[in-house]
Amino acid sequence: MSRLAGAVGTADARRVNSVQSLIMDFRLLHAAPTGLAEVAVDALVVLLCGEHASAVLPKPLARAVDDAVSGGDLQLKAGKSLYLHRPQGVKAPRVVFACASDGSARAIRAAATTAFGLLKGLGAKHAAVGLAGAAWRESSAEAVVAAAADAVYLYRHTKPSAPAAAAWTRLSLVADKAHVPAVQHAIARGRAIAMGVELARECANRPANHATPSFLAAQARQLARDHGLKVDVFDRKAVEKLGMGAFLAVAQGSDEPLRFIVARYEGAGKGKAPVVLVGKGITFDTGGISIKPAAEMDEMKFDMGGAASVLGTLRALAQLKAKVNVVGLIPATENMPSGRAVKPGDVVRSMSGQTIEILNTDAEGRLILCDALTYAERFEPAAVVDIATLTGACVIALGHHRSGLFTVDDDLAAQLHKAGDAALDPCWRMPLDDEYDEALKSNFADMGNVGGRAGGSITAAMFLKRFTAKYRWAHLDIAGTAWKSGAAKGATGRPVPLLVHFVLGFAG
Repeated sequence: MSRLAGAVGTADARRVNSVQSLIMDFRLLHAAPTGLAEVAVDALVVLLCGEHASAVLPKPLARAVDDAVSGGDLQLKAGKSLYLHRPQGVKAPRVVFACASDGSARAIRAAATTAFGLLKGLGAKHAAVGLAGAAWRESSAEAVVAAAADAVYLYRHTKPSAPAAAAWTRLSLVADKAHVPAVQHAIARGRAIAMGVELARECANRPANHATPSFLAAQARQLARDHGLKVDVFDRKAVEKLGMGAFLAVAQGSDEPLRFIVARYEGAGKGKAPVVLVGKGITFDTGGISIKPAAEMDEMKFDMGGAASVLGTLRALAQLKAKVNVVGLIPATENMPSGRAVKPGDVVRSMSGQTIEILNTDAEGRLILCDALTYAERFEPAAVVDIATLTGACVIALGHHRSGLFTVDDDLAAQLHKAGDAALDPCWRMPLDDEYDEALKSNFADMGNVGGRAGGSITAAMFLKRFTAKYRWAHLDIAGTAWKSGAAKGATGRPVPLLVHFVLGFAG
């Protein structure tokens, strides 16, 4: 079996430089809400949870809040904020108040995001966050870490004109002794997730002439060097020997060589069945012969968001030294039109032996995933989750807030739903009734790769389901959540937080 050597070739190495971490330093400070005025930092952020939050603050801060409210400068409503410079009686020269609707993690993250937006343009290097009107919990502390990491992230790899990095590089969470263990644990987990999210964002944000299949393989190897993962990268000859006919069909139209990446994190005993994560790695999707419209085609560099999330999740789990075994599988290729490209009506044989009539070459993600799902059988997994920017239909169904969740396993669905809620990275379960499978019938193969327009995200999941009979399986369609369009265009790093929480559940 042909595999690539441990290092990429010279031509690849010129364009696969590794992603560097930009995440700030997170710390814990010991103080009660009544001691916030004595915290000596460059900037103090006070999150006001509820209308009576100021009652627990020290007098200088309580007076500042009451004066701002009476003067009409602050409303104690979610989304409202106020910046004060050198308020009397407070050691921090900068103070930001931000209001949360309650003490939930979701409300606290929203308030923290508002507050950090005010800090970004200031000269503060060290900021501290305290709660008023609510007690720290692991979920709220992790939410603040996530909001801070998101606030300081800035893509600059191919943009020399990007503004200078923010002066703000250190964040402390101010907690009293009773909440120290929970906050410490949350900071560690939140920082690891933030670094995984950053890796996923950096990979997905890079243009397709930089983020090639070889680039993804190089990132996996970098994780192996930095965090002790075991990584194999298979080339075309190896993939041919495996019989991955569906994967090969998608890749045959591109001059960029395909890569099949197998990354293993072994944090538990060898006898422990692994969780397998399968990430769609289409580094650019033209649609192939069924070519996409030109408008917004640039965003198809994000079509490897599933692969990026697998890399990010492995990075976070390795940093946490999670007691669990995880395998990441990434079939990576471009989907391009050429004289060699697969055509509508072609029939290919998948690794499973099932034949597929390719009715639409723009439904390519499921073709590379189905062979990877068959490959996953050899690990005798505890569960398999595939992650893919698979269908525009899922965006129509769920918009950009929740990822689509598909599985016939109720327990697995509950685990993923719970993990998403805990991570503030939610998903929503969609149906997989047998009747939807009728749309995939073909007169010339075991199945077609698409059905009609109706229920398109469901029929895509039904296609994948045909390759998962030997293990517990779930599919996450992240087409609506992996990136943002418009003025804030860029990768989100989702669903790394959901996946980390989910896998940690297997670690107990």
